[in-house]
Amino acid sequence: MIDKVVDRESPFKELNIKSRRTMGGGGMVEEEGGRWPPWLRPLLSTNFFVQCKYHADYHRNECNMYCLDCMGGALCSLCLDRHCGHHPIQIRRSSYHDVIRVSEIQKVLDLTGVQTYIINSARVVFLNERPQPRPRKGVTNNCEVCDRSLLDSFRFCSLGCKMAGTAADRKRKNKILHETMKIKSTTESDTDESYTSTSRGSEKSNVTQSFTPSTPSPSPTAASLSSAKRRKGIPHRAPFGSLTLEF
Repeated sequence: MIDKVVDRESPFKELNIKSRRTMGGGGMVEEEGGRWPPWLRPLLSTNFFVQCKYHADYHRNECNMYCLDCMGGALCSLCLDRHCGHHPIQIRRSSYHDVIRVSEIQKVLDLTGVQTYIINSARVVFLNERPQPRPRKGVTNNCEVCDRSLLDSFRFCSLGCKMAGTAADRKRKNKILHETMKIKSTTESDTDESYTSTSRGSEKSNVTQSFTPSTPSPSPTAASLSSAKRRKGIPHRAPFGSLTLEF
């Protein structure tokens, strides 16, 4: 009987994703900003636990191995002789689903946000999604891709769900960033046009004012000139006014 226990250890560990290097494709590939190693997608789409076509006549020819360098499909234990010096990993099964031990995969892949389980005293992570037919009552946290019930500290139930979920996050973030930049560009364009129109209107107003003739002051009339030239006369007494005639 398989002993299966949910691993309640928090997945948010101190991992420097930018400096993490992963094997694959005959060389080292840096995993940065959400990029996945080239071997992950082929690994998730590989069918394991089938009979090896190269060693059909041998015992223990079940294909439960995978080479991260060659990415050539499932391998049996006898095929490893042709992969000396490479990085093979072993796939295991739990409830008809493929799992891999955390101790093997965490060296080459960031598992942050993926729920892990304890199976046969070993901590493992599932490769692909495992949707539930009915959601459990009282569960407040589900896988963001397949809606499987999870502990509160996790986002995904498997590596495949994390790959799909983070790709959707990047697409959504890129869309939001594109829309934000578009709005910002439109706003800056409107501001520039408004400033240009205001500047042109101000220049036109200044030119109009500089070429508008000033209103001439009214010229003085003849009456005002004669009035200005007129001076108040000095009164004179009539001649001989003080003489008295006696008869």
